[in-house]
Amino acid sequence: MIYKWTYKTPDQFDDMIMNSDGEYLTGLWFNDSKDSSKHTLNAIKKELPIFKETRKWLDIYFSGKNPDFTPKYKLDEITPFRQEVSDIMNSIPFGKTLTYHDISKKIAEKRKIKRMSAQAVGGAVGWNPICIIIPCHRVVGSNGNLTGYGGGIKNKIALLAHEKNDMNKYSLPRKGENDEKM
Repeated sequence: MIYKWTYKTPDQFDDMIMNSDGEYLTGLWFNDSKDSSKHTLNAIKKELPIFKETRKWLDIYFSGKNPDFTPKYKLDEITPFRQEVSDIMNSIPFGKTLTYHDISKKIAEKRKIKRMSAQAVGGAVGWNPICIIIPCHRVVGSNGNLTGYGGGIKNKIALLAHEKNDMNKYSLPRKGENDEKM
């Protein structure tokens, strides 16, 4: 059985939807975003302890603080590569960013290989089913482009600004430009 709950965000963000298997958080995404296609939309609406824990986390986050706990979550269909990318995303501090290339270099070093594809990293970042808590919004293009966020570019910009990033160092890609897809 899959359950859902809606979280009301501050005005500059779209509201969020949560999924759970009854015990773990299995999905967190912005309502009406591209990410919706990855999740169970026709789930049963039910108040669960994991939703309460996730709402508490989100309340702290949206108040401008970095929560000191992580709700229990489960990543279904995770591959070892996706796990590596998720682990690196989880290491990005509040208010900081890494590029797809930075992550690919870290994985190449760990695996003792010459190079890892930034596009492969982008695919793993884009797969992430639990946004914000697993901070895929903190991954940006190496040229400062804010590309490839399944939660919508408006939300990515708002999240980075919310974390007090210097937004002058980022740009939107020109139409047709997409060198680091997610």
